Amino acid sequence: VRSIAADYLTDPYKVTIGTGDLTANPNITQHVEITEDFNKYKKLIDILEKEMGGAEKSKVMVFTDTKRNADQITRQLRTEGWPALSIHGDKSQGERDWVLNEFKTGKHPILIATDVASRGIDVKDIGVVVNFSFPGTIEDYVHRIGRTGRAGAKGSSYSFLTSDKAKLARDLVKIMRETKQVISPELQALAHSARGGGGGPRYGRGYGYGGGRGGRRGGGGYRGGGGRGGYGGGGGGYGGGGGQGHKRW
Repeated sequence: VRSIAADYLTDPYKVTIGTGDLTANPNITQHVEITEDFNKYKKLIDILEKEMGGAEKSKVMVFTDTKRNADQITRQLRTEGWPALSIHGDKSQGERDWVLNEFKTGKHPILIATDVASRGIDVKDIGVVVNFSFPGTIEDYVHRIGRTGRAGAKGSSYSFLTSDKAKLARDLVKIMRETKQVISPELQALAHSARGGGGGPRYGRGYGYGGGRGGRRGGGGYRGGGGRGGYGGGGGGYGGGGGQGHKRW
């Protein structure tokens, strides 16, 4: 934006609300894991079991890079009994409105979203943000995790950092230090190697969705209601397709 303004405006005024520096909300506890792509799904399940296993269950917003991945993650979660829905640009406005309402009311407290579809979403009580796919810029990272910890509430963020985003490690460490976060030795080492142009370790590619843990055995899974055709069924299911699995919620 600054570059465009410099090209097209003459002597523009700049209005700054708060400080001009990029800072993260200090009420958010940031967790960053250096990992391989194929390990991400297992780590996501670990986070869900930790954050949603107690008496107080958090709303969880998971960011991924593509519509295909959003649907694939949602399908696998639902197969294992997790109350997840996806939202992305291929869904109609009616579908998006319905999914968002399910998320807001807590009927489906796990939302898998792409960046584009998440713009304009305003849900005040999101407890956890997961960067399943790390964003392309530190600005986007700060904006994503800012979905939690609003209005003085506490929140948590979990981010999976792979070698293709190693160049962001240095700025990420800076953001975390400003809010006194715990920085792992692995992240510090990656930031140091990125500074020197090494690019960090090379990890294998490919998501391992099929290797997750089985759902707890219980009821008959989620039931579609109101003529919607089922949350996770068929090609038209709002949950991104796939079977209904075993109920966890």
